[in-house]
Amino acid sequence: MSATGLAGVIAGTTGLSFIDGQEGLLVYRGYDIRDLARDVTYEETVYLLWNGRLPNRPELDAFSEELGEARRLSAEQLDQLATFPKEALPMEVLRAMVARQALTDPDRGDVSPEATRRMGVRLVGAFPLFVGAFHRLRQGKEYRAPPEGLGHAASFLYALHGEAPTEEHARVMDVALVLHADHGFNASTFAARVTASTLADLNGVVVTALSTLSGPLHGAANRDAMNLRLKIGDAAKAETYVLEALARKEKIPGFGHRVYKTMDPRAAILKEYAESLGKAAGQEKWHEMSYIMEEAMMREKGLSPNVDFYSATTYYAMGIPVDIFTPIFAVSRVAGWVAHAREQYGDNKIIRPKAEYTGPKGLSFTPLDQRT
Repeated sequence: MSATGLAGVIAGTTGLSFIDGQEGLLVYRGYDIRDLARDVTYEETVYLLWNGRLPNRPELDAFSEELGEARRLSAEQLDQLATFPKEALPMEVLRAMVARQALTDPDRGDVSPEATRRMGVRLVGAFPLFVGAFHRLRQGKEYRAPPEGLGHAASFLYALHGEAPTEEHARVMDVALVLHADHGFNASTFAARVTASTLADLNGVVVTALSTLSGPLHGAANRDAMNLRLKIGDAAKAETYVLEALARKEKIPGFGHRVYKTMDPRAAILKEYAESLGKAAGQEKWHEMSYIMEEAMMREKGLSPNVDFYSATTYYAMGIPVDIFTPIFAVSRVAGWVAHAREQYGDNKIIRPKAEYTGPKGLSFTPLDQRT
């Protein structure tokens, strides 16, 4: 018996995150995501995923310092970023930079716990800078390295905009990173585990995950959700657009989820920030449009918004370009990919499922010269 898209199939075990789609529950290592988003930083979340527990103060300080040391770009890396075409998608650049970093990684090829932890720190530290520096350079602006002492989320916004973010923006970005850090065996994470199961090293695992995340049915949905709002343009036109699109059998990005049968708990958290940030930025119309679309989709299709729907307007209110939305997903999720790869290495058997063959059988062979 096959299941299209492996729907409902248990493909492995994990102690990292748990999803209850009926109840709208997401848990990291036993902690409800709502509690973590309220009280825990991204650095604490990474530590939790990698170590199975939250850090105490000395452990957090040491880990934060370690990540801070990794948030540095070499002159060679900046030169490399400057060579990419300005029209390249930031996700493509991010993938290329990881592949480039793999060539000189001192731990390349090593899948031991010690090596993968070191590689993981380097990857988590580099991701926000790869994205931010490329954005600055493609605008013809000088890259400015985040000053020491900034948290991970604030450092990302600093690298992106070239200046210190407001306290509110830094806090909201930190929450967004916490919310996206892991999510069960989603497409990019499962692809990462398949790669890890071959004992490819962590850089190869992350390149696989990035390629998977870039697809429009996975990480690109937040970009598409914002582009749709920009296309509609006016809250007064939102309901009509949704109804006409549904009549054409078109999908509305940002609604429905393969796992959640109720509202995505991450969307519920970001919804509040999207509203407050939108008002502060004088962009109330996007949130008004969101409410109208949400109501129409629930009424017509019984579908709730997912995390992509409200992360889109949250990021837009912070002045972040739409093509950076998916890389933000990666800036966070790299911690989860690393955690899953290390979990896979620790109790490994190559992932090799069976396929149900649906092609022809028993064909008679015809020599080449006799084929018409």
